[in-house]
Amino acid sequence: MKPILNVADAAEMELSSGSRFETRMRRLAQPLGAKRIGSNVTTVPPGKAAFPLHHHFANEEHFFVLAGTGVLRHGDEWFDVKPQDYIYCAPGDAQFAHQLINTGDVDLVYLAISTMRLPEVVGYPDSDKTGVAVAPFGELPARFLLENKLRDTQGYWDGEDGAAIERILGAEPPAPGSAE
Repeated sequence: MKPILNVADAAEMELSSGSRFETRMRRLAQPLGAKRIGSNVTTVPPGKAAFPLHHHFANEEHFFVLAGTGVLRHGDEWFDVKPQDYIYCAPGDAQFAHQLINTGDVDLVYLAISTMRLPEVVGYPDSDKTGVAVAPFGELPARFLLENKLRDTQGYWDGEDGAAIERILGAEPPAPGSAE
């Protein structure tokens, strides 16, 4: 197997839900056989986020912005992001929750890198869910989602209405490092 994969040759996966979640991803590490580190190039259209606000208990994530502009929600704060910005999201509780939102007029494109520790527990503060992943993203069985109040199984997008994305898109961002 060749140890090189050009982004243009990587299979593209599209995900979307409602009016505020949409992305195209090209997985890079797993097609080459990587087991401990995952990576992909993520493209997010203007006015959208790729994923709900979430935090990992086992895995850290890193992002390198390649093109476009946006906002990083990080805990209760939010920060402008632009090309050449490198972002680190530590594992832990809701104070480490993160989400990238495209607030610009062109696609937000970033390289996403993550450790791949399993099982993984992921919290979703906006919808009050907890997910448990027992296999890598995109493989079945991939994850179980529990609504924190009823402990019922939920769908990945259940309760994710994009209201926080709407607030950020319609507001002037606070000064870097200040609370939302």
